[in-house]
Amino acid sequence: MIINHYKMRGNILSFNLGGMGCSAGIIAVDLARDMLQANPNNYAVVVSTEMVGYNWYPGRDRSMLLPNCFFRMGCSAVLLSNRRRDFRHAKYRLEHLVRTHKGADDRSFRCIYQDEDEQKFKGLKVSKDLVEIGGEALKTNITTLGPLVLPFSEQLLFFTTLIWRNLFGNNKGSPSSSPAKPYIPDYKLAFEHFCVHAASKTVLDELQRNLGLSEKNLEASRMTLHRFGNTSSSSIWYELAYMEAKERVKRGDRVWQIAFGSGFKCNSVVWRSMRRVRKPSRNNPWLDSIDRYPVHL
Repeated sequence: MIINHYKMRGNILSFNLGGMGCSAGIIAVDLARDMLQANPNNYAVVVSTEMVGYNWYPGRDRSMLLPNCFFRMGCSAVLLSNRRRDFRHAKYRLEHLVRTHKGADDRSFRCIYQDEDEQKFKGLKVSKDLVEIGGEALKTNITTLGPLVLPFSEQLLFFTTLIWRNLFGNNKGSPSSSPAKPYIPDYKLAFEHFCVHAASKTVLDELQRNLGLSEKNLEASRMTLHRFGNTSSSSIWYELAYMEAKERVKRGDRVWQIAFGSGFKCNSVVWRSMRRVRKPSRNNPWLDSIDRYPVHL
Protein backbone atom coordinates (compact mmCIF):
# COMPACT_ATOMS: atom_id res chain seq x y z
CA MET A 1 0.00 0.00 0.00
CA ILE A 2 2.77 2.45 0.92
CA ILE A 3 4.90 1.64 -2.13
CA ASN A 4 1.86 2.00 -4.40
CA HIS A 5 0.66 5.27 -2.83
CA TYR A 6 4.04 6.98 -3.08
CA LYS A 7 5.00 5.31 -6.39
CA MET A 8 8.34 4.12 -5.04
CA ARG A 9 11.07 2.59 -7.18
CA GLY A 10 10.93 -1.07 -8.12
CA ASN A 11 14.13 -1.91 -6.25
CA ILE A 12 12.75 -0.84 -2.85
CA LEU A 13 13.26 -3.58 -0.26
CA SER A 14 10.00 -4.22 1.62
CA PHE A 15 9.66 -6.42 4.73
CA ASN A 16 6.40 -7.37 6.46
CA LEU A 17 6.81 -8.16 10.16
CA GLY A 18 3.16 -8.98 10.83
CA GLY A 19 2.36 -11.16 13.82
CA MET A 20 5.18 -9.83 15.99
CA GLY A 21 2.84 -8.34 18.58
CA CYS A 22 3.20 -5.10 20.52
CA SER A 23 7.00 -5.10 20.37
CA ALA A 24 7.10 -5.24 16.57
CA GLY A 25 8.17 -1.60 16.23
CA ILE A 26 11.50 -2.17 17.97
CA ILE A 27 12.04 -5.40 16.00
CA ALA A 28 11.52 -3.37 12.80
CA VAL A 29 14.01 -0.73 13.96
CA ASP A 30 16.53 -3.53 14.60
CA LEU A 31 16.01 -4.88 11.09
CA ALA A 32 16.32 -1.37 9.61
CA ARG A 33 19.56 -0.81 11.55
CA ASP A 34 21.04 -4.04 10.18
CA MET A 35 20.04 -3.08 6.65
CA LEU A 36 21.53 0.40 6.96
CA GLN A 37 24.79 -0.93 8.41
CA ALA A 38 25.12 -3.20 5.38
CA ASN A 39 24.08 -0.47 2.92
CA PRO A 40 25.67 2.93 3.63
CA ASN A 41 24.16 6.20 2.39
CA ASN A 42 20.54 4.98 2.50
CA TYR A 43 17.14 5.53 4.10
CA ALA A 44 14.77 3.17 5.90
CA VAL A 45 11.12 3.78 6.78
CA VAL A 46 9.63 1.88 9.73
CA VAL A 47 5.82 1.80 9.89
CA SER A 48 4.17 0.44 13.05
CA THR A 49 0.44 -0.20 13.10
CA GLU A 50 -2.28 -2.19 14.86
CA MET A 51 -5.05 -3.85 12.85
CA VAL A 52 -7.71 -4.71 15.42
CA GLY A 53 -10.09 -6.21 12.86
CA TYR A 54 -7.78 -9.13 12.15
CA ASN A 55 -8.04 -10.47 15.71
CA TRP A 56 -11.58 -9.32 16.52
CA TYR A 57 -13.26 -12.05 18.57
CA PRO A 58 -17.07 -12.55 18.23
CA GLY A 59 -17.37 -15.35 20.80
CA ARG A 60 -18.08 -15.45 24.56
CA ASP A 61 -14.85 -16.71 26.17
CA ARG A 62 -13.91 -13.97 28.66
CA SER A 63 -10.15 -14.46 28.37
CA MET A 64 -10.48 -13.99 24.59
CA LEU A 65 -12.82 -11.01 24.87
CA LEU A 66 -10.20 -8.90 26.66
CA PRO A 67 -8.29 -7.85 23.50
CA ASN A 68 -11.58 -6.50 22.06
CA CYS A 69 -11.74 -4.12 25.02
CA PHE A 70 -8.30 -2.55 25.10
CA PHE A 71 -6.73 -2.69 21.62
CA ARG A 72 -7.22 0.37 19.40
CA MET A 73 -6.19 1.35 15.90
CA GLY A 74 -2.95 3.32 15.75
CA CYS A 75 -0.11 3.96 13.32
CA SER A 76 3.25 5.70 13.24
CA ALA A 77 6.10 6.10 10.75
CA VAL A 78 9.78 6.75 11.48
CA LEU A 79 12.43 7.73 8.95
CA LEU A 80 15.94 6.40 9.64
CA SER A 81 19.05 7.46 7.76
CA ASN A 82 22.77 6.72 7.74
CA ARG A 83 23.60 9.55 5.33
CA ARG A 84 26.27 11.86 6.72
CA ARG A 85 24.51 14.95 5.43
CA ASP A 86 21.37 14.09 7.48
CA PHE A 87 23.29 14.19 10.78
CA ARG A 88 22.53 17.86 11.47
CA HIS A 89 18.83 17.40 10.64
CA ALA A 90 18.24 14.30 12.77
CA LYS A 91 16.13 14.44 15.91
CA TYR A 92 17.62 11.37 17.57
CA ARG A 93 20.58 9.02 17.29
CA LEU A 94 20.12 5.29 17.88
CA GLU A 95 22.49 4.20 20.66
CA HIS A 96 21.45 0.75 21.92
CA LEU A 97 18.93 -1.93 21.05
CA VAL A 98 18.39 -5.05 23.20
CA ARG A 99 15.90 -7.82 22.38
CA THR A 100 14.75 -10.61 24.70
CA HIS A 101 12.72 -13.60 23.50
CA LYS A 102 11.20 -16.27 25.78
CA GLY A 103 9.52 -18.31 23.04
CA ALA A 104 11.27 -21.54 24.04
CA ASP A 105 9.31 -21.59 27.31
CA ASP A 106 5.79 -23.01 26.81
CA ARG A 107 4.29 -20.90 29.60
CA SER A 108 5.64 -17.71 28.04
CA PHE A 109 4.72 -18.83 24.55
CA ARG A 110 1.06 -19.39 25.47
CA CYS A 111 0.47 -16.38 27.72
CA ILE A 112 -0.80 -14.47 24.64
CA TYR A 113 -1.93 -17.05 22.13
CA GLN A 114 -4.26 -17.19 19.14
CA ASP A 115 -6.69 -20.04 19.68
CA GLU A 116 -10.20 -21.31 18.93
CA ASP A 117 -13.03 -21.51 21.45
CA GLU A 118 -15.65 -24.25 21.66
CA GLN A 119 -17.64 -22.59 18.84
CA LYS A 120 -14.54 -22.50 16.58
CA PHE A 121 -14.23 -18.71 16.83
CA LYS A 122 -10.62 -17.52 16.64
CA GLY A 123 -9.25 -14.97 19.06
CA LEU A 124 -6.35 -13.98 21.30
CA LYS A 125 -6.32 -15.76 24.64
CA VAL A 126 -4.64 -13.73 27.39
CA SER A 127 -3.30 -15.66 30.40
CA LYS A 128 -3.61 -14.48 34.01
CA ASP A 129 0.15 -15.06 34.29
CA LEU A 130 0.89 -12.28 31.78
CA VAL A 131 2.20 -9.77 34.34
CA GLU A 132 4.47 -12.34 36.02
CA ILE A 133 5.81 -13.61 32.69
CA GLY A 134 6.34 -10.05 31.49
CA GLY A 135 8.30 -9.31 34.67
CA GLU A 136 10.63 -12.24 34.02
CA ALA A 137 11.25 -11.10 30.43
CA LEU A 138 11.83 -7.53 31.64
CA LYS A 139 14.38 -8.74 34.21
CA THR A 140 16.35 -10.55 31.50
CA ASN A 141 16.18 -7.55 29.18
CA ILE A 142 17.34 -4.92 31.66
CA THR A 143 20.10 -7.21 32.94
CA THR A 144 21.53 -7.07 29.41
CA LEU A 145 20.78 -3.37 28.92
CA GLY A 146 22.05 -2.21 32.33
CA PRO A 147 25.82 -2.47 31.70
CA LEU A 148 25.38 -0.48 28.48
CA VAL A 149 23.63 2.52 30.02
CA LEU A 150 24.01 2.63 33.81
CA PRO A 151 26.70 4.66 35.60
CA PHE A 152 29.56 2.58 37.02
CA SER A 153 28.42 3.26 40.60
CA GLU A 154 25.01 1.68 39.94
CA GLN A 155 26.58 -1.33 38.23
CA LEU A 156 28.92 -1.82 41.20
CA LEU A 157 26.04 -1.73 43.70
CA PHE A 158 24.02 -4.18 41.62
CA PHE A 159 26.81 -6.76 41.28
CA THR A 160 27.86 -6.37 44.92
CA THR A 161 24.29 -7.10 46.04
CA LEU A 162 24.11 -10.05 43.66
CA ILE A 163 27.30 -11.58 45.07
CA TRP A 164 26.10 -11.00 48.64
CA ARG A 165 22.80 -12.79 47.89
CA ASN A 166 24.61 -15.76 46.38
CA LEU A 167 27.06 -16.08 49.27
CA PHE A 168 24.99 -15.17 52.32
CA GLY A 169 21.39 -14.66 51.25
CA ASN A 170 20.29 -18.28 51.65
CA ASN A 171 22.26 -19.20 54.76
CA LYS A 172 20.46 -22.35 55.93
CA GLY A 173 22.45 -22.42 59.14
CA SER A 174 20.63 -19.35 60.37
CA PRO A 175 16.86 -19.89 60.39
CA SER A 176 16.25 -16.26 61.28
CA SER A 177 18.12 -14.96 58.27
CA SER A 178 16.14 -13.92 55.21
CA PRO A 179 17.41 -13.49 51.65
CA ALA A 180 18.68 -9.99 50.92
CA LYS A 181 16.47 -8.10 48.53
CA PRO A 182 17.96 -7.70 45.04
CA TYR A 183 19.23 -4.20 44.35
CA ILE A 184 17.23 -2.47 41.63
CA PRO A 185 19.46 0.02 39.79
CA ASP A 186 18.22 3.58 39.50
CA TYR A 187 17.44 3.84 35.80
CA LYS A 188 16.52 7.50 36.27
CA LEU A 189 20.29 8.11 36.32
CA ALA A 190 20.58 6.59 32.84
CA PHE A 191 17.55 8.16 31.12
CA GLU A 192 15.69 11.45 31.13
CA HIS A 193 12.58 10.10 29.37
CA PHE A 194 10.71 6.77 29.51
CA CYS A 195 8.37 5.43 26.81
CA VAL A 196 6.88 2.26 28.27
CA HIS A 197 4.45 0.40 26.03
CA ALA A 198 0.95 1.44 27.13
CA ALA A 199 -0.39 -2.09 27.45
CA SER A 200 -2.70 -1.60 30.44
CA LYS A 201 -2.89 0.18 33.79
CA THR A 202 -1.86 -3.00 35.63
CA VAL A 203 1.28 -3.46 33.53
CA LEU A 204 2.29 0.19 33.98
CA ASP A 205 1.68 0.01 37.74
CA GLU A 206 3.82 -3.12 38.12
CA LEU A 207 6.65 -1.76 36.02
CA GLN A 208 6.61 1.54 37.90
CA ARG A 209 6.85 -0.31 41.22
CA ASN A 210 9.58 -2.73 40.11
CA LEU A 211 11.81 -0.09 38.52
CA GLY A 212 11.16 2.61 41.11
CA LEU A 213 9.89 5.12 38.55
CA SER A 214 7.98 8.27 39.43
CA GLU A 215 4.57 9.37 38.13
CA LYS A 216 6.40 11.94 36.00
CA ASN A 217 8.46 9.18 34.39
CA LEU A 218 5.31 7.30 33.34
CA GLU A 219 3.20 10.34 32.49
CA ALA A 220 3.59 9.90 28.72
CA SER A 221 2.62 6.21 28.93
CA ARG A 222 -0.42 6.78 31.13
CA MET A 223 -1.69 9.71 29.08
CA THR A 224 -1.24 7.73 25.85
CA LEU A 225 -3.28 4.86 27.32
CA HIS A 226 -5.95 7.35 28.43
CA ARG A 227 -6.15 9.21 25.11
CA PHE A 228 -5.55 6.48 22.51
CA GLY A 229 -5.82 3.12 24.30
CA ASN A 230 -3.40 0.30 23.56
CA THR A 231 -2.26 0.97 19.98
CA SER A 232 0.15 -1.96 20.12
CA SER A 233 3.58 -1.42 18.54
CA SER A 234 2.94 2.24 17.72
CA SER A 235 2.24 3.25 21.35
CA ILE A 236 5.88 4.04 22.18
CA TRP A 237 5.92 6.58 19.35
CA TYR A 238 2.70 8.21 20.57
CA GLU A 239 4.47 8.57 23.93
CA LEU A 240 7.54 10.18 22.39
CA ALA A 241 5.22 12.52 20.44
CA TYR A 242 3.60 13.47 23.77
CA MET A 243 6.92 14.57 25.22
CA GLU A 244 7.74 16.49 22.05
CA ALA A 245 4.35 18.22 22.17
CA LYS A 246 5.12 19.20 25.78
CA GLU A 247 8.54 20.49 24.56
CA ARG A 248 10.34 18.43 27.21
CA VAL A 249 12.98 16.84 24.98
CA LYS A 250 16.31 18.71 25.18
CA ARG A 251 19.60 18.26 23.40
CA GLY A 252 21.54 15.32 24.85
CA ASP A 253 18.52 13.74 26.59
CA ARG A 254 18.34 9.94 26.57
CA VAL A 255 15.06 8.22 25.75
CA TRP A 256 14.31 4.61 26.74
CA GLN A 257 11.56 2.92 24.73
CA ILE A 258 10.54 -0.48 26.06
CA ALA A 259 7.85 -2.73 24.60
CA PHE A 260 6.34 -6.13 25.42
CA GLY A 261 4.74 -8.53 22.99
CA SER A 262 3.47 -12.03 22.42
CA GLY A 263 6.12 -14.68 22.13
CA PHE A 264 6.89 -13.65 24.89
CA LYS A 265 9.14 -10.73 23.94
CA CYS A 266 10.61 -7.72 25.74
CA ASN A 267 12.58 -5.23 23.65
CA SER A 268 14.39 -2.00 24.50
CA VAL A 269 15.80 0.78 22.34
CA VAL A 270 17.77 3.80 23.54
CA TRP A 271 17.86 7.10 21.65
CA ARG A 272 19.87 10.27 22.31
CA SER A 273 18.32 13.59 21.37
CA MET A 274 20.41 15.54 18.86
CA ARG A 275 18.62 18.84 19.40
CA ARG A 276 15.92 20.48 21.45
CA VAL A 277 12.43 19.86 20.05
CA ARG A 278 10.87 23.30 20.48
CA LYS A 279 7.87 22.93 18.21
CA PRO A 280 6.13 19.60 17.56
CA SER A 281 5.54 18.43 14.01
CA ARG A 282 2.26 19.40 12.36
CA ASN A 283 1.57 15.65 12.20
CA ASN A 284 1.90 15.26 15.97
CA PRO A 285 -1.23 13.35 17.17
CA TRP A 286 -1.41 15.43 20.38
CA LEU A 287 -1.77 18.88 18.82
CA ASP A 288 -5.55 19.01 19.28
CA SER A 289 -5.50 17.88 22.94
CA ILE A 290 -2.08 18.49 24.53
CA ASP A 291 -3.36 21.51 26.51
CA ARG A 292 -5.77 19.21 28.39
CA TYR A 293 -3.01 16.86 29.52
CA PRO A 294 -1.91 15.52 31.92
CA VAL A 295 -5.25 14.59 33.41
CA HIS A 296 -5.86 13.12 36.86
CA LEU A 297 -6.49 9.38 36.66
